[in-house]
Amino acid sequence: MPRLITLFLYMVAELSALQQIINALTGLDGLWAVVTECIVTTIYTSLGGFRISFVTDNIQGAMVVGLVILAVITVGVETNIDKDLVHSTNLLGASLLGWQLIYILPVAILTNDFFISGFWMRTFASKTDKDLIIGTSIATAAIAIILTLVGASGLLAAWTGAWPGNPPQEGSIAFFLLLKQLPAWVVGIVIVLTVSLSTAAFDSLQSAMVSTGSNDLFRNKLNLWFIRLAVVLVIFPVAVVALKSPSVLQIYLISDLVSASSIPVLVIGLSDKCFWWRGFEVVFGGLGGLLTVFVFGAIYYGNAKDGANLMLLTESLYVDDWSAFGAFVAAPIGGLLSGFGAFALRIGVQWLLAKTRGHQFNAFDRPSPAAPIFIAGARERSSNDEEGEDGDPVNHTKASSLKGRFW
Repeated sequence: MPRLITLFLYMVAELSALQQIINALTGLDGLWAVVTECIVTTIYTSLGGFRISFVTDNIQGAMVVGLVILAVITVGVETNIDKDLVHSTNLLGASLLGWQLIYILPVAILTNDFFISGFWMRTFASKTDKDLIIGTSIATAAIAIILTLVGASGLLAAWTGAWPGNPPQEGSIAFFLLLKQLPAWVVGIVIVLTVSLSTAAFDSLQSAMVSTGSNDLFRNKLNLWFIRLAVVLVIFPVAVVALKSPSVLQIYLISDLVSASSIPVLVIGLSDKCFWWRGFEVVFGGLGGLLTVFVFGAIYYGNAKDGANLMLLTESLYVDDWSAFGAFVAAPIGGLLSGFGAFALRIGVQWLLAKTRGHQFNAFDRPSPAAPIFIAGARERSSNDEEGEDGDPVNHTKASSLKGRFW
């Protein structure tokens, strides 16, 4: 369920960002751009599935490179920095938020990426571990360069007076406010590239959300036509929420807070040594992490209303206090404490049931894994077979049929 919530929020953020960018660059209502994107991506995603997403991802990568190159050249030629604004904005000086982000950003991004099904799909789609390592290495280098250039555009937007603008605009679109000052033909190309990029990213999220729901909720037993129908139906609540969402950054921060409370208790169960960890602890820990944020906020602000608002991060990150930092500290710590509390509760209940009913207490007994089945071409072989049909050693295994336990 947390994965579905995260993907839903990412889809909302994608559409909300597109609407704000169209409004900022053209002065027109971005509603119709959002509606058009939803219709187009829903049609080809429902028909082509995740395979078509791979195609659009390649196009997306090329367009990102093109947009960055165009932005670097035109901004370098056309932009004039006001030196007085460099000193008055004080963006190069140390700040409380800057030091807090050293902790907040790694925690938020690392935990949230666990819930992005698109990453896992591409991981499992890799032919070999070597291909995966090469692909992620190239992507890491490219993303680091792109994010550095795009991030620096926020400084340039402030130093040229493009941001915050009149009326003040969200800092999340400072890059596009900077590009708005460029010649009209550049702005036109930027709009085309932006819509194309948004479409390519949105179809991946659509595919990921539907496939995740089909797997997690229905164990992949749904008919193909029901899955295609789900692609169409899910777009309506996403579009409605996106058109009413106040801030793209706030949407991402809510998603980050959910993952920061859930992932620490989840990764414990990934260790083979923690075979005694159950889904009960993960669910209880995730909810407990969010509750801890509420308790921290209520104590910090002195009232329950502001504590509840902190769970939604209504003030975003740009506050001159420790509220946001405290929320991202309380979420994982509260999640872990709640998870271990749930573990103690479950063990206690199971021990009492075993004593009262005369059953064996087996909560700490290691389960016996099912023997792996080796795959060679189109036929299955037992784990004792050493060679495939072509005489080569078999190195692909089918996942164990042993299922996890909630309680």
